[in-house]
Amino acid sequence: MYLSGLDLNLVLSLRALLEERNVTRAGQRIGLSQPATSAALARLRRHFDDELLSRVGGQYELTALGQALLDRTATACDLLERVFSSRAEFSAGSEEHEFTLLASDYAVAVFGAELARTVHAEAPRVRLRFQRHPTDVMEDTATLLSTVDGLLLPHGIISGFPAVELFTDRWAFLVAETNDEVGDRLTMGDLARLPWVTYQRTYDAPAARQLSMLGIEPRVEVSVDSFQVLPFMVADTRRIALVQRRLAERLAGVAAVRVLEPPYEAVPLQAALWWHPVHTHDAAHIWLRETAARVGAELSTSTPGHLATAAEGD
Repeated sequence: MYLSGLDLNLVLSLRALLEERNVTRAGQRIGLSQPATSAALARLRRHFDDELLSRVGGQYELTALGQALLDRTATACDLLERVFSSRAEFSAGSEEHEFTLLASDYAVAVFGAELARTVHAEAPRVRLRFQRHPTDVMEDTATLLSTVDGLLLPHGIISGFPAVELFTDRWAFLVAETNDEVGDRLTMGDLARLPWVTYQRTYDAPAARQLSMLGIEPRVEVSVDSFQVLPFMVADTRRIALVQRRLAERLAGVAAVRVLEPPYEAVPLQAALWWHPVHTHDAAHIWLRETAARVGAELSTSTPGHLATAAEGD
């Protein structure tokens, strides 16, 4: 089936019908009369050879195919909207625009705040919208990227999409100030023995996967969806947590924890901005990527500090 043989207006009708599950409301949503919407539904049924909407009692319910098409159609509409909103030129100083970026709270705190300051100074009518990326980001990355302007994520989690490098970071461990089981330095034995608090799924981060290669299987006691709550989950407990150095520096003093060097050569973190290829030649998106790269380069000039140990302080 070729696109040239399709009426792409039917995509809008399909989305409205599947989401509203009512011919009249679907027509009102997209500005069609009830007869025109019914005709569109008939064409869609012939195309898919499926009822899509089947009447059960006094209402419509989606067929199995209709349910499968529900999310795909929404994604297709979002992608078409982005394709046809692309522009050949973009004047950052005067144009109004909104960019949606998926990111963890770490990426927003460390990089997003700097990006927002730069955007405000150079493009006062441009808005940034940061949203938390889902835990299943690796499972259908193409669909996810097709609905937003970009994804802030380190290398080692996804691949196969264009990306621009932003900044590097190192890793540190959080230990409660009251945890007298740990001295001035962590040991590999400490990592194996003590309970952990982790961010979402333990092995999403390459640094955490590295531990498995070293023979350490973290004993996860608590899992959270925010890097910034890790210190509070560590304070006054036996737990330890692996956290990015730049974030640890920003969170210094918010909870009664110590920040210690890893007892192994932890692989560094290389943050990047990933995007769907549909954005590659869009002028507004090119400006966003260039601005993000510049902010990332400036951030990289401030290397996260080396943590002082008791021996170094003597």
